[in-house]
Amino acid sequence: MMLSRASKYAILSTLFLAEHSSEEKKISVKVIAESIDVPSPFLAKLFQQLVRGKIISSTKGPNGGFYLTETNGKRNVLDIIENIDGLNKLNDCFLGLNECDAANPCPVHFIVEPFKENILGKFRDKTIIEFAQEISEKGRVLTLKDIGAGK
Repeated sequence: MMLSRASKYAILSTLFLAEHSSEEKKISVKVIAESIDVPSPFLAKLFQQLVRGKIISSTKGPNGGFYLTETNGKRNVLDIIENIDGLNKLNDCFLGLNECDAANPCPVHFIVEPFKENILGKFRDKTIIEFAQEISEKGRVLTLKDIGAGK
């Protein structure tokens, strides 16, 4: 169970919006991409998909940009993953077998399944806003930049 690069970028950028944007303070793709060290053209395509899925919001024009509404913030991380990749990837066999379930398990099915269910539950049960608040409260940094490179 691995997330695609697209899903990782979408989660990271959505959490960045949750922490830094509002309906009054919209942020451009370029600013977000630079802040979290994600390629801007790729992020722009992801944002189109996230807007269509009502995960994030946008406004065009001189004061335009991307932001989260209260309704967007009530969505969860699993909604982001589903919007970008669908849920099939999360439900695939850990070893990559075509058929793997409780009736026809792979050798590690019963080891991996509780772990997978726990992660999916956390992604499903916590809103984007709750994740963003936790990030802020714990002083975590949302970036892919190598923050230890200058040391």
